[in-house]
Amino acid sequence: MSWLEALILGILQGLTEFLPVSSSGHLELGGALFGLEDPHDFFTFNIIVHGATFLSVVVVFRRDIASLVVNFFRFEWNPEMRFALLLLVSAVPTAIVGLLFEEQIETIFEGRVVFIGFMLLITATLLFLTRFVPKNDKDVTLKSALIIGIAQTLAILPGISRSGATISTALFFGIERGRTIRFSFLMVLIPVFGANFLKILRMSEEATAGSMDAAPMIIGAIAAFIAGVIACKWMLNIVRRGKIEYFSIYCLIVGLTAIIAGSLSM
Repeated sequence: MSWLEALILGILQGLTEFLPVSSSGHLELGGALFGLEDPHDFFTFNIIVHGATFLSVVVVFRRDIASLVVNFFRFEWNPEMRFALLLLVSAVPTAIVGLLFEEQIETIFEGRVVFIGFMLLITATLLFLTRFVPKNDKDVTLKSALIIGIAQTLAILPGISRSGATISTALFFGIERGRTIRFSFLMVLIPVFGANFLKILRMSEEATAGSMDAAPMIIGAIAAFIAGVIACKWMLNIVRRGKIEYFSIYCLIVGLTAIIAGSLSM
């Protein structure tokens, strides 16, 4: 992977992580377009740029995170403690799948363009259906947190948008849009941190595995971080204004394009 390819893919990851269009799907399509063939190196790059977007969430929501941490360690039942526990509940499905099926998950990231196209069509459908959801003022509950967590787990499949799946699911539950966006973006911190931690441990045990230079990874990470901060702030305004369904058109176009292109190359 060249530094230019890493830069483009980093920007692509940062922008699409928070926009409901599937960052993993776009990374896979970008990798296929650039002809990147080493699945181990590309999976490592994927984890690193996801870690960079993890940091962008920390920056944008730094005050919320600080408040959650402070209130959590007070060990007093309050709204912030409740919210923190619901975030932990939402991470359970992803943690179970990630720990039990790590090797199978890695094989998913192998440039299956047609499969990604169909998954993008599912994302497009979810986003379009939010158009018919009336505005409501409900809060996140134990049940909704668990189901939103399951929706996040399904986003392991490239083409299923994590933010699209979690935000859509929350809106289907009638959760107020401000709470929806806060919960959706903060819930990603736990699984992304866990995935990166496990990946670092595995890389330290397999020091000779992979041949990718450090420079492209660093460039990709910086690009993903900057693009992630921009996209995160942009997405906050989009959800509050109720414009999320417009991304269904984009996902439909990209999904159909991927299916056609992938079918022709077979």
